[in-house]
Amino acid sequence: MTSAAATKKITCELTPDGRLVVLSEWNKSVAEWLAENDGITLTASHMEIIDVMREYYQMYNTSPTLKLLKREIYEKLNVKKAEGAYLNSFFPKGVLIQGTKIAGLPVPLLDVEIENMPAVKVKSAEAANTLPSGQKHFKGSFQYQGKEISVHAKGNLVNLADWNEALAELMAKQEGIALTKEHWEVMNFMRQFYFSYGITPMVRLLMKKLNEGPSASKFSNEYMYKLFPGGPSRQGSRIAGLPEPQGCIDE
Repeated sequence: MTSAAATKKITCELTPDGRLVVLSEWNKSVAEWLAENDGITLTASHMEIIDVMREYYQMYNTSPTLKLLKREIYEKLNVKKAEGAYLNSFFPKGVLIQGTKIAGLPVPLLDVEIENMPAVKVKSAEAANTLPSGQKHFKGSFQYQGKEISVHAKGNLVNLADWNEALAELMAKQEGIALTKEHWEVMNFMRQFYFSYGITPMVRLLMKKLNEGPSASKFSNEYMYKLFPGGPSRQGSRIAGLPEPQGCIDE
C-alpha cells in the first residue's frame, strides 16, 4: 500500500496515548499516519482487520472485545485470520490497543472496568424495599435473605456472584415484572453471551444474535419491549445479574 501520509501532511489532534481526539477525522490516510507513528507500515492485511473493527463500531457504537472481534473476523474473513498469533503479527502491541488506535476507534471498555466502579451507597435505614416514588429499580443497596446486596447507580449488581434466580425474581418484581419462560429465554441468552464473550450485549447485538436462532421470527422489537419495557438490554441485563451494556444500549 502506497503511503498517502508520506505525501500529504496530516494534522489531527491526538490524545496523550496517540489516539484521535475527533474520531470523525479518520480516513485511510489518517490511518497510515497513525500507523507510522506506531512504527507500522499499513498493508492490505492490516486494513481488512481494521475494516472489520470499524464495521463493528458503526453497527454497535462500541469497539469489540477480543472474543467478539475474533468471531467477526472468523465470520467475515476466515479462521486463520482470527487467530491471536496472526493478529499480533500485524499489531504487535495488541490488536485491541494498537489496532483500535489506528482504526480511529475508542479503546474497548471491558465489563471488568464497569464492575470496578464504586457503588452508589444509599444511606437509609430502610433502603431495602422502600424506594422513593417513581424509582423502580433498586439503588444503592437492599436486603436479600439477610445479606446486603449492593448495586451501581443504574441498578446492576456490584458483585455478579450475588445473583441467582430467586434474586432475579425479586429484582423483576421491584420493577413491576413477573418473570415468565419468555423472559428467562432472553435472560439466559444474555448470560450465556456474557460468560462467553465478557461483554453484556447491547440491544443491536442482542437482537441480531437472537434473530439468528431457531425461534428468530418471534424476537421482534415489539416482542422484546413487551417483555422488558424499560429496555431489553438495560432492564434485561439488570434483572439477569449482568453489568450494564456498553455503547448503544436501547433504542
